[in-house]
Formats: sequence, C-alpha cells, structure tokens
Amino acid sequence: MTCNSQTTQGWHGKLNLVYADRHNTTQLIYTHQQAPLKVQRPFYPEGQKVCHSVILHTAGGVVGGDRLSSNIHLQSHTHALITTAAASKIYRSNGLQARQTTQIQVDAGACLEWLPQETILFNSAIYQQDLRVELATGASFLGWEITRFGRSARGEKFLQGEWRSHTEIWQQGVPLWIDRQWLPASEEVFHSPHGLAGKPITGSLVWLGDAVSAEIGEKIRILGNSVGETGVSRLQHGLLCRYRGCSTSEVRNWFINVWQLLRVCFLNRGNCIPRVWQV
Repeated sequence: MTCNSQTTQGWHGKLNLVYADRHNTTQLIYTHQQAPLKVQRPFYPEGQKVCHSVILHTAGGVVGGDRLSSNIHLQSHTHALITTAAASKIYRSNGLQARQTTQIQVDAGACLEWLPQETILFNSAIYQQDLRVELATGASFLGWEITRFGRSARGEKFLQGEWRSHTEIWQQGVPLWIDRQWLPASEEVFHSPHGLAGKPITGSLVWLGDAVSAEIGEKIRILGNSVGETGVSRLQHGLLCRYRGCSTSEVRNWFINVWQLLRVCFLNRGNCIPRVWQV
C-alpha cells in the first residue's frame, strides 16, 4: 500500500549501479536501490565479458510528482547491456510533472548498450526525461528511445499534457550529441507535419564511439526503406537514426536490425536478443 506522503508527493526512486572488470568478467560490483526502482540479478547469455542487466519499476507506472534518478558507472574495459523489464507507462497527471533523470559515466575502453523498452504516455501526462552520458576517450555508447504518444490501440491520442526529452552525450568536455525535444500536446501538434503528423510513435537511436562509413550508413538506410518515416545521419563519431510512424514492432525491429549490424561492425559481438524482450 502507498503511504500518504507518496500519494501526495510521488515516488522518489533511486538506482545507482557500478560495473567493474574482474578477471576479464564484467561484474556489477555495487548497487543502491530505492523503490520503485530495482535491478535484477545480472546474467551472461553471451559469455562473461558482457553483463546483461534488467531494470524494474515495481510500482507499475509513473504519475505526476514522481522523481526517478539513476546513476550508472561503467569502469574501464567493461561491457554492459541494460534494458527494462517492460514498457514504461506514464499515467495522466494530477497537474504535477513526473521526471526521470539518468546520469551515465563510461570509462576508457568500456561500452554501454542502453536499450530500454518503449515509453507509453497516457493522454494528459506531464513528463520530462533527462539523459546525460559522459564518455571517456575510447569509450562507446549505443542507446535508443521509443515513445508512444497516447494509448493508440484504444484510440487514445496525446491531446493534453506535455513531453520533454533532453539527451546530452559528452566526451572530455566536448559535446558529441545534444538533443532537446518538446511536445506540447494538442490536436494541432498531433496532426502537424512539424509535430507527430498523425503518427503516434517516435524513436531515436544513437551510436557514438567510432565513425560510421558511408557504406554502413547506406545499409542502414536500406533496412529502413520499408519502415514508416525514417532518417539516418552519420555523426562525426557515430550515427543517428530517427523514426516516426504507427507501429511499435516496426520501429523496434528496425532498431534491432541496426543495433545488430553495429554490434557486428564495431563491437565484435553477434546477435543476442535480451530474453526479457521475448516474454
């Protein structure tokens, strides 16, 4: 049962994770958990070098006034793949903003694959998510975000509320990619070609670590040819993919194909779909 202070002020969940290399094995050496955030016991479906972790939100969804913060540190020469146990649900607001802040530090020679399942914003949700990644020289990061605006399977549109997404990735004091998005919900914005264009799902995938050749960029564009509205941009130190469309499975399958291609090309890893996605 939720106590009165949590009902009126929202949850203040915290999660701190530290990964270290121990005898060529990536180990989760430190965890600090405060409800409703929790991490499952790590597992190693592709060998000891890559640590798979699954984050849980035990309350089932996020409401106005909730404050969730995560701090994740990958020490040198570690490799972690972090996902979530289920889609994140952002419920209609009581007038207060819900906010999730994630700080990530990736040390030299380390790699983080940050692959949360989609976020579903209910109509009238007020939500902001902030992600800041600090990469050391020789570190790499691959992450995505998939957002569904409104429970479209029920015919619901995101016509009231607000969504903000701030992502910053830095290396040695130099910004590699900064992305700020704001969607004030309304009928006009939902249907505007400069907003959602009537399509309730958006997605972004970013890879930062090594330059992507024109040949690989073209392969990724071809993979997206049969998928909604897509865009692929080569960055100075990586790649950016964008999606706007109507199908979570469509964007997810495209992103998985892109992720697996980049894994083979840059991380010397094969295909290994997290088992929690297959439930």
